[in-house]
Amino acid sequence: MRAYLDHNATSPMRPEAREAMLAALALSGNASSVHAEGRAARAIVETAREQIAARLDCAPRQLVFTSGGTEANVMALSPAWLGGGGPGRLFISAVEHASVLQGGRFGADQTAKLAVDAEGVVVLETAGQAFAAWHDETGGAPFLASVMLANNETGAIQPVAELAALAHEFGGLFHCDAVQAFGKLPVDAAALGPDLLTISAHKVGGPKGAGALAILRDDLPVATLLNGGGQESGYRAGTENIAAIAGFGAIAEAAPPPWDRIAMLRDRLEADIAAIAPERRVLSGNAPRLANTSLLAVAGMDAETILMGLDLAGVAVSAGSACSSGKVAPSHVLAAMGAAPELGAAAIRVSLGWNTGDEDVERFIAAWKEVYGRFAERRRAA
Repeated sequence: MRAYLDHNATSPMRPEAREAMLAALALSGNASSVHAEGRAARAIVETAREQIAARLDCAPRQLVFTSGGTEANVMALSPAWLGGGGPGRLFISAVEHASVLQGGRFGADQTAKLAVDAEGVVVLETAGQAFAAWHDETGGAPFLASVMLANNETGAIQPVAELAALAHEFGGLFHCDAVQAFGKLPVDAAALGPDLLTISAHKVGGPKGAGALAILRDDLPVATLLNGGGQESGYRAGTENIAAIAGFGAIAEAAPPPWDRIAMLRDRLEADIAAIAPERRVLSGNAPRLANTSLLAVAGMDAETILMGLDLAGVAVSAGSACSSGKVAPSHVLAAMGAAPELGAAAIRVSLGWNTGDEDVERFIAAWKEVYGRFAERRRAA
């Protein structure tokens, strides 16, 4: 048996999602058709919209289904949101997911990064100063800020409610990428206060290829992502992926995994690794974190070698984000945190999920101990 500990990349599908998808696949109708078969398909889409909206505490009409978090982020990061010229500046944190870091439809000269501290958390004072400077320099020209709720590599939780309030204070809009947090934290749109919010299904046991953008302000003249048949209230044309949307809704409605138990497993894992390698670092270990995430590093070790050794021992983890075509590349997140390069080169991400058990953690610890033992021997011999 293998131990799968890469849930932040994608989580194995939960039975609730699979059952909902199989039922949807049995239907033959197009959700845009007016006959009985089409109405049945439409009912699945709208039921899922209601299920997800209930989890977010927003109105169903505010949700636009997309093919995933990346597409929803690109839709959100559009200068056309306010009509006319739109926001002239996009502020993003230095630790965002690649789909936000690349700026969506904003040009490189329109994008500015917000600094983070050594734990990978956006510095509120610095963010407020950046928003205020833009406001003063432009006489109150609109801007958009985008900060994730939880980091995909470190699990660090960002002060989104405070950042959204700061953006609004200086006349800006605020977008939150909540893909990694959805299903792992309470994501209450009203409490967090963003104008736009991105979620996805596959990080918590839903299907790949299902995401949504919540448009939480009714006065935004929204930029159309795809022109065509007018689906999703005209925001995103194309026949809806009924089965994936059904699975998405089922995950939103299902009881959440026992995150308290998962946090205990993560803490046990970190304690056991510390006993084996006292010099190990847990990146963002002093920040509020997702209950399931641990980014571990021992300076001098090589992340790719660790991943290969663990994989051969039947353990699946990753080195940071899973969006780099399978490459193990330097982490922009750790660089932004000011982590030493040797830590960045050694960091592996262990992310637990709904089906993680004691035996998975035990297998990881045993495999990591063996890999670390070989490294320690070479270090002593050097």
